[in-house]
Amino acid sequence: MARAPRKPRSTGRSAPTDYLQRILTARVYDVAVESPLEHARALSRRLGNQVLLKREDQQSVFSFKLRGAYNKLAHLSAEQLARGVICASAGNHAQGVALGARRLSCRAVVVMPVTTPRLKIDAVQALGGEVVLQGDSYSDAYEHALTLQREQQLTFVHPFDDPDVIAGQGTVGMEILRQHQGSLDAVFVAIGGGGLISGVAAYIKAVRPEVRVIGVQTRDSDAMTRSVRAGKRVHLADVGLFSDGTAVKQVGEETFRLARELVDDYVLVDTDEVCAAIKDVFQDTRSVLEPAGALGVAGIKQYVARHKLKGRTLVTITSGANMNFDRLRFVAERAEFGEQREALFAVTIPEQRGSFKRFCELIGARAVTEFNYRISDPDLAHVFVGIAISRRDEADRIERHFVRHGFPTVNLTDDELAKEHVRHMVGGRSELAHHERLLRFTFPERPGALMKFLSALHPNWNISLFHYRNQGADYGRILVGIQVPNTDRAAFDEFLTSLAYPYVEESRNPVYRLFLR
Repeated sequence: MARAPRKPRSTGRSAPTDYLQRILTARVYDVAVESPLEHARALSRRLGNQVLLKREDQQSVFSFKLRGAYNKLAHLSAEQLARGVICASAGNHAQGVALGARRLSCRAVVVMPVTTPRLKIDAVQALGGEVVLQGDSYSDAYEHALTLQREQQLTFVHPFDDPDVIAGQGTVGMEILRQHQGSLDAVFVAIGGGGLISGVAAYIKAVRPEVRVIGVQTRDSDAMTRSVRAGKRVHLADVGLFSDGTAVKQVGEETFRLARELVDDYVLVDTDEVCAAIKDVFQDTRSVLEPAGALGVAGIKQYVARHKLKGRTLVTITSGANMNFDRLRFVAERAEFGEQREALFAVTIPEQRGSFKRFCELIGARAVTEFNYRISDPDLAHVFVGIAISRRDEADRIERHFVRHGFPTVNLTDDELAKEHVRHMVGGRSELAHHERLLRFTFPERPGALMKFLSALHPNWNISLFHYRNQGADYGRILVGIQVPNTDRAAFDEFLTSLAYPYVEESRNPVYRLFLR
């Protein structure tokens, strides 16, 4: 966490009191609504603090961005509106510009990175915006937009580095203080280019300077935090694209000036923490935020844990909900790590009959979230296993527990390669898998189901492949390879019947023969 050094207020540009007047007179309510400030009850109970969500995800374009965009357009001359406007955006500002332009009968050209979720592109086009895709990040799209602006004599509507845009976003802070007039300790705000936090901080520090304003960024898109540390704007060579709404390589001049003066502190969060925050908001509201929209929640959780806060009132702005449906699978997978509820291990066990069962006995009553194994060596077996935990330090204790009992173990919980790729690649063909039969079982997701299966298995039948992943359903699906000599076929079929678990034999499946046999 980086603390922002407080600087003397600049005398050459607008002071926060000037922004107060701009915010109070901003024209946003032609298109925006006063979004609710809701109590996140479940999250508040878990954290021991009152957490309030400023629901900007409930705007008509599912983001706060229409405020600043429309305020800027509303201050343009009739001549400028007649020529048309252009903007660069990862999606949410684009929708705000397109909506405002349609309201004011103005042409709008929108340059978006090629990485922009399809959902946002479709939304801009539905509002009448002319979409141009260029570059991998906002900064790339911005440079192309400037070229088009000069060529076509359009008016550029900056997504953050413009006083009218900043003032429009500042109305979010105005509403927070109007909606909650009691004790308020801090407001957490996601930062991309800095427009939202600049406007919110300008209003809050002018009206209630005792309220802390805390910026939240992802570790791989932390241009504002680095700039504050350096005392000048820093240009990032690359930015992470998971939180595409805050993937900005360089913050604005005016937003940097305001943030350096007014923001009290900064929090950096990782992808797993953001995924966990999306889940937290869903559990409280049944709404799904985009990554940028959940940054503030992730920041509150980290800040509370680090400073051991209790009984405080904390607000965050759920700034957007333009989430691609296809991304939900990744979010659900990684939320467990962000919540510190899953640990991953690479465990080496002897390739001997009964060792697999002995290892499962060591796991005991803990819930297994994942189990991947493929026979590959006549002496040693390498198993990739996930185990449910309640605290991150449990992973180290489990690792030591396995090692003490003769199973060399590597803790992979913080290994990005393991989480992102290797967990999906364990296995393949094996020359040792003689007489293998492949079966898909449906197991009830309850403690002891796996041990019941292993206990019923005849000791002469060796497990040569095992793949299981807890998907959160009442039933788990498990793929098992078992080496069964031809002389034991009848006994094995009888075993399958007695087990009473639904199964499908896949030994003749062409996918199995192509990739695993």
